[in-house]
Amino acid sequence: QVQLVESGGGVVQPGGSLRLSCGSSGSIYGLATMGWWRQTPGKERELVALIRSGDRLEYSDSVRGRFTVSGDFPTSTVHLEMHNLKPEDTGTYYCRQRGLREYWGQGTQVTVSS
Repeated sequence: QVQLVESGGGVVQPGGSLRLSCGSSGSIYGLATMGWWRQTPGKERELVALIRSGDRLEYSDSVRGRFTVSGDFPTSTVHLEMHNLKPEDTGTYYCRQRGLREYWGQGTQVTVSS
């Protein structure tokens, strides 16, 4: 069973930066997309950033220009560079990788607070 492991969350002041990383314990057959979602209490999980095979990128309007997603499909590794963080970026960030099957990480907490 493939598992995704995220790292890089933490507590940062507004305006600060963090880098999240996600790796896979095994190969994901037909891997087509890798991305990051976030969830806050009482809200549905929302897409933050996505990279598709061929390096097509998608961002939510709330993070475009501040966050950068990058990844390496052969190694099933995806990163999220987050800059100029705002309190509303606070939440649990989940990595998702999808090929013939979909896999989610366990989540990593990001807290933006002064």
